[in-house]
Amino acid sequence: MWSQHSQKIKASLNADEHLIKIQQEITYNNTSKDTLNSIFLYDWNNAYANKSTALATRFAEEFNKSLHLAKEETRGNTEILTLSDKNFNYLNWERTKGDDIIKVQLKFPIYPGQQYTLNLSYVVKLPSAEYTGYGYTDINNYNLRYWYLTPAIYDTQWREYHNKNLNDLNTRNNEIEVAFKYPNSYKLITDFNTTNSEQNDSTTTSYLQGTNRGDLKLYLLKEHTYSIFKNDKLELITNIESKDLNKITKANSAERVINFIDSTLGHYPHKKLLITEQDYKKNPLYGINQLPSFLRPFSEEFQYELKLLKTSLHEYLNNSIYLDNRKENWIKDGIETYLLMKYVDAFYKDTKMLGKLSKVWGLRSYHLAQMTFNDQYPYLYMLMARTYSDQPLTTSRDSLIKFNERIANRYKSGVGLAYLNSYLGDGFIDKKIKEYYTENTTKNSTSENFESLLKTDAPKNIDWYFSTYVATDKKIDYKIKNFKKTEDSLLVTLKNKRKTNTPITLFGIDRNDSILFKKWYPDVEKTKTVAVPRKDVKRLVLNYDRVIPEFNERDNWKSVNGFFSTNRKLKFKFFKDTEDPYYNQIFYVPVLRFNIYDGITPGMRLYNKTFLTKPFVYDLQPSYAFGENAIVGSGSLRLRKYVNHDNMYLIDAYLAGSSFHYADGLRYSTITPSVTFRFRNDDLRSNERELFNMRYVNVIRDNSPTIDTDPDYSVFNARYAYGNNGIINYKSWFVDLQVASEFSKISFNWEYRKLFQSNRQLNIRFFAGKFIYNETNSDFFSFALDRPTDYLFDYDYLGRSEESGIFSQQLIVAEGGFKSKLPNPYANDWIVTSNASFNIWRWIELYGDVGMIRNQNEDARFVYDSGIRLNLVTDYFELYFPVYSNNGWEIAQPQYDEKIRFIVTLSPKTLIGLFTRKWF
Repeated sequence: MWSQHSQKIKASLNADEHLIKIQQEITYNNTSKDTLNSIFLYDWNNAYANKSTALATRFAEEFNKSLHLAKEETRGNTEILTLSDKNFNYLNWERTKGDDIIKVQLKFPIYPGQQYTLNLSYVVKLPSAEYTGYGYTDINNYNLRYWYLTPAIYDTQWREYHNKNLNDLNTRNNEIEVAFKYPNSYKLITDFNTTNSEQNDSTTTSYLQGTNRGDLKLYLLKEHTYSIFKNDKLELITNIESKDLNKITKANSAERVINFIDSTLGHYPHKKLLITEQDYKKNPLYGINQLPSFLRPFSEEFQYELKLLKTSLHEYLNNSIYLDNRKENWIKDGIETYLLMKYVDAFYKDTKMLGKLSKVWGLRSYHLAQMTFNDQYPYLYMLMARTYSDQPLTTSRDSLIKFNERIANRYKSGVGLAYLNSYLGDGFIDKKIKEYYTENTTKNSTSENFESLLKTDAPKNIDWYFSTYVATDKKIDYKIKNFKKTEDSLLVTLKNKRKTNTPITLFGIDRNDSILFKKWYPDVEKTKTVAVPRKDVKRLVLNYDRVIPEFNERDNWKSVNGFFSTNRKLKFKFFKDTEDPYYNQIFYVPVLRFNIYDGITPGMRLYNKTFLTKPFVYDLQPSYAFGENAIVGSGSLRLRKYVNHDNMYLIDAYLAGSSFHYADGLRYSTITPSVTFRFRNDDLRSNERELFNMRYVNVIRDNSPTIDTDPDYSVFNARYAYGNNGIINYKSWFVDLQVASEFSKISFNWEYRKLFQSNRQLNIRFFAGKFIYNETNSDFFSFALDRPTDYLFDYDYLGRSEESGIFSQQLIVAEGGFKSKLPNPYANDWIVTSNASFNIWRWIELYGDVGMIRNQNEDARFVYDSGIRLNLVTDYFELYFPVYSNNGWEIAQPQYDEKIRFIVTLSPKTLIGLFTRKWF
């Protein structure tokens, strides 16, 4: 059982300096069975204090540099002035690792059932609200949360939960009293009870009180747009707005939301409920309704109600039920999502996931347009399950990747309750949710309480729900293996493809797509043959109502009549669609390429990749090169197999081919089979990745008079690579082996980037390569200092054969990685180089390269260059201005503009990775 406490706080805001002076009395009740010799206090405001806190680390993990680059004056911190017991004995205290938890060493132990009083005096320096939304805003309003110290959770041990921008602090106060003093120019908004207010010429003191409350949120605003909706259930205070709705419509919407929550959960234990636009932004409805308002395809009333509902449910549950939000929040997430689904079913049942767009010509035939609004919940969970990036619901929130924490796990939890409700029937889960809320309101609760309550009086065994669905990431996947006809029945054999033993439904569908029967089968461990009525059945379908979040629905049906019982028709669609299990989908979209030989190259891309990952994907891109008046293009076949073998999670088999021109009138074609084994560690939040790739590159070329080598060749290539792609620390390396008939070589590449606390960034790269044997007659296969010949056709050169002109200045940092063009830049024996850069102001950097290269029968040469790098977007858009090298002072030499090098990335897929990396 958590220990409970009471607090008395006297606080005074200094708005000019963003400070709060606080005197606080904490009465700690030891309701545990343990004797305590220390008390831990959460000081989450101090999480902004430096660049090494748990909060700063969390930001960096999600590629957010804002706190790392923060100016000192915008950071928050807490200065402890005095800390004593009720007898005014000063107590020793220290900050634990992470800087936002304080350990207080007590003079006397607290025995079970006893109390201990702490007296504190401290100054809180508030952070800028730009980081997490809490602190002072750019117009000097104040959004206050986690602004005072509060005892940590004790549950057989102290829960040292750091502030990680998860908003999951949920400690319970038996009683909290606050006297808050602030300038008269502000209006105080809170859902605590205001017992009194005193005002003088310059300040106001508000006296606030709450019983059985969690954290105290305060909003101090110079001007506000809060509205109050009040009925016999509660008083709803909100600044969630809808510009296009009048006051009456908004009042009716608020009334509907309040009544719905009261009827499905139960009576709210407090008088007022405060929900803000900021609360909604912290926990929004992700999806197409994230679009700008003028693009949203939903009615304003629908959007407004769902924003009110989602935010109200979140605060309603948080302010009533005291769970360990860090480890057990899946319960409240599940209830919240489940009730959102119930609300839409009750009041907006016909709303589609695309809203009004589902009726637009050209879109309405898409499977995505036919999906209901509630279909998004299992769909977005499956987005992670299909890539094996899903995590058990019992995973601690700070160990979830961002997409799971914000979206997938919340939706899986809600969908699981809908699954359970369908299985148990008679609105069983609806009744149990209300019972759970009623029994646990204003109390400490645990997941064991929730499990016990659901199992009590359950008409069927639901152990599988907690042991498998909740506690693991096992996938649910069934298929109809076969069937046999008898005179009046069908003997259907069901197969459990993943041996995840959870209930599955079998439907019989007639020729009018009406449901003839629905049957549940809970114990299909491997295979099971069942008998169902035959009369009028046209199709047998598993999970027809899609209540069960199943991994693969493409093999869920069989036609009772016809020789080809599972044949699916072809469906051609523009761009992309969601997966339709009843069709073989082929997507098409125009593509446009460019290189200076093929010129503008339009084409048509044909592929089968849906929004959800599929095990087998093909991608064909036939194109027409206007520059050469010839057919060109590329294509690939890919088979992915996700596995759980130690840290290896994916085997990726790939067959790729391409045919373009590498010089005027000279075509090249490649055929490359490959297999890649990918590895990751158990912490999915980690950016560490490893791979081992083997491929066999076959090149067929038109003979070039300028390249003295066999135009056709094959190279076996094996590479082992490691990467840890962090925004503060980046490191990667690989070892590469190439074997061909005329040469063999091995190379090593290492890269490191470090963003220092001074906001300076250091970039270092090291490359070494050595030929094992080399019987070639040209430098076509040699190591290159500044511009590899790319004989494996890996790099996206705009003009790969150019030796002069703007396209020859394109830089791809590979092999030697030099930026200056030096004489004799090739090495047919060995090469060792190092590249470094260091920023002097924002994205302006100094770079330098040094190295040694050696050719056969020659002495080794020392090479170097240096210059200025404009690192506008690392690896995507950069400019290099050479200054000094083996060539001398290049900046003073003629035609300097021809020496400038550039990096540019035009691939949409690569650019999208810049924005999605923080989620996955």
